[in-house]
Amino acid sequence: MKLLAKKKPLKILFWFGPFLFAAGLTSGLVSDNWGPIQLTLIILGTVIIVLWLIWQNKQNNWLGQRSTQASTNALIATLAVLAILGLINFLGTRYDTRVDLTETKLFTLAPQSRELVRNLQVPAKILLFDVNQDPVDRDLLENYRRQSSKFSFEYVDPQARPGLARKFGVKDYGEVYLEFGDKRQLVQVVGPQQRLSEVKLTNSLQQISSISSAKVYLLQGHGEHELSGKDEGVISQAIKALNDKGYTTSALNLVEKSSIPQDANVVVVAGPKRSLFENEVKALQDYLNRGGNVLLMIDPDTDPKLESLLAQWGVKLDNRLAVDVSASVGLGPAAPLVTQYGKHPITKDFGNGISFYPLARPIDTNPVPGIQATPLLLTKAYPNSWAESDQQSENLQFNPESDRKGPLTLGVALTKKLSAKSEATSKSTLTPTPTATPQTQASPTPSTKPTTAATPASPTPSAKPTTTATPASPTPTTTPTATATPASPTPSSTSGESRMVVLGNSDFIINGLFDKQLNGDVFLNSVTWLSQQDQQPLSISPKEVINRRINLTGVQALLLELSSVVILPLIGLVVAAIFWWTRR
Repeated sequence: MKLLAKKKPLKILFWFGPFLFAAGLTSGLVSDNWGPIQLTLIILGTVIIVLWLIWQNKQNNWLGQRSTQASTNALIATLAVLAILGLINFLGTRYDTRVDLTETKLFTLAPQSRELVRNLQVPAKILLFDVNQDPVDRDLLENYRRQSSKFSFEYVDPQARPGLARKFGVKDYGEVYLEFGDKRQLVQVVGPQQRLSEVKLTNSLQQISSISSAKVYLLQGHGEHELSGKDEGVISQAIKALNDKGYTTSALNLVEKSSIPQDANVVVVAGPKRSLFENEVKALQDYLNRGGNVLLMIDPDTDPKLESLLAQWGVKLDNRLAVDVSASVGLGPAAPLVTQYGKHPITKDFGNGISFYPLARPIDTNPVPGIQATPLLLTKAYPNSWAESDQQSENLQFNPESDRKGPLTLGVALTKKLSAKSEATSKSTLTPTPTATPQTQASPTPSTKPTTAATPASPTPSAKPTTTATPASPTPTTTPTATATPASPTPSSTSGESRMVVLGNSDFIINGLFDKQLNGDVFLNSVTWLSQQDQQPLSISPKEVINRRINLTGVQALLLELSSVVILPLIGLVVAAIFWWTRR
C-alpha cells in the first residue's frame, strides 16, 4: 500500500503528458497556427510521456515483458496499416486513374475536350442554375475540372442569389451558362430528360475561346451535296457541326461571283457531279495563289475538270474504285475501312480508330518543288484492298493487268509556301482602297477654286487627296471626297502559305454517316487545319450518348416482371426441392 501511495503522484503526473500533447496538437490543427504555445505544449507532453516510459522500464523491466512487445507490435502494425491507407488515399486523390468500359466512353472526356481545357489561357467557369445537383452532370464537370485549374463550376440557386441570376439573364431552372473572362454564353438547359452534354459544353467552350470566327464557303452549282433539307445525300449534319464549333458557313456560286470573297478562310468543294467552268477553276487557283485554303472531295466516276489545278500541286486522281474485301460495316467491299492514318495534325490522335468511305477513289501525288504532301488515309494492304478498274463487275477479283494493289491513299494534305510575288499580291489586298464618298458643300458665292478634301481611314492615311474643281453655282454642290476604306483582309494570306486537302470521297459526311466512327472528325479536323487557326485543337471530338433504352409494351413489361418475381424464384425452389429429395 505504501508503494502504491508513493507511485500515485507519478501516475497522476503521467496523465499530464498525453493531455498536454493532445491540447497542443488540437490547438494547432483547429487554429492552423503553430505558434510557441502549441509547440511548447506538444514538446512538454512528449517529454513527460518519454520520462514516464523510462521510469516504468526501470521499475519492472516493462519493455522486456512479452505483453509489452506484443502490444508494441500490434500498435506498430496498426500505425503501419493506417499510414498505408492514408498514402493510398493521398495518391488516389492526387493521381486520378479511371477505367471506362462503356461502348461510347460515357465517363471519359474526348481527346478534343481534354486538349481544349488543358490549353485554356483564361479561366472558364460553368454556372448551373438549379437547386438539384444531378450526379451524372456533376461527374462530367468534375472530369473537366481535373484537366486544368483554370476550369471551375458552381451550382447556383436562382432564388437564393437573384442578383447573379439577373446578371446572366436566367429565365428558368436548369440553365447552364459558360463564363469566359468578360464573355457569357448559354450552353443548354438541363432537366430530367436532358442531361448536361459534353458535345454542347466543348463546342461552347471552343466558340467562346476562339479569337475570331472563320468563314467557310461551300461551292454549289455542280451537283455538290445540298447544305440543308431532308433529301438523300444532304450534309446538314456536317454544316451544323461546323456552326457549333464557331465557323460561319455560306454557299458559294462562282458563276454569280467572278472571284472568291476576300473573307474566305476555307473553300469546300463537296462531291461535284458536273464539270466546273474554266473561270471557276481559275478563281480557285487565284485564291490558292494568294494564300487560300481548299478542301476538295472528289468522288469516283466524276470529272470536275480540276486536273490543271491539281497538277500544280502534284496531285493526280485515280479513276479506279478502292475496294476492301475485309470491310464489315454492312456497306459492302466498295466502302473501304481505314484504320491507318498518316502522321499529320489532322489525324494525330486517331490511333487505330475506324473511318469508312463508300465509293472512294485512290489519290496519287508527285513531288513538286515548294509543296509538301502528307498522306492522311491509308487502306489495308493487298489482298484485303486494291484499286478495281472494272467497276461494273459483280464478282470483285484482283486483275494484275489493270488493277492496283493496296495499300491505297484516299486522302492527302498539302501545303505550299507563297512566293515573294504571291505574298506581295496577297498583301496588296489588305491595302486601303480609296473610294469616292459624296460630300455636300454649300457655296454661298460662285467659286471656281479647286477644293481639296481627304478623309483618312487611319491615323496614317494611305490614300492621296484628290483635287476636284467645284463649278460656279449658287446651289449646294456635291464634291467627291477620297476616303480610305480598308478592304476585308484575307485571313489565310498572313501565314505565308496556302493549304489544300484532297479526299477521294464525299459521301462519308452525308447525314447518317457523318456521326459514325471518325468520319466527322476527318472532315472537321480538315476544315480546322485548313482555316489555319492553330489555337483550335485537332483531335477526336466528343460524341453524343447513345440511347440504350428498351421500349417495352404493356404485355412485355408484365411478362418481364412475372419472370423475375415469380417464375425464376419458383424455378429455384423446385430445383432446391429436387436436390433435397435426392439426398434425403
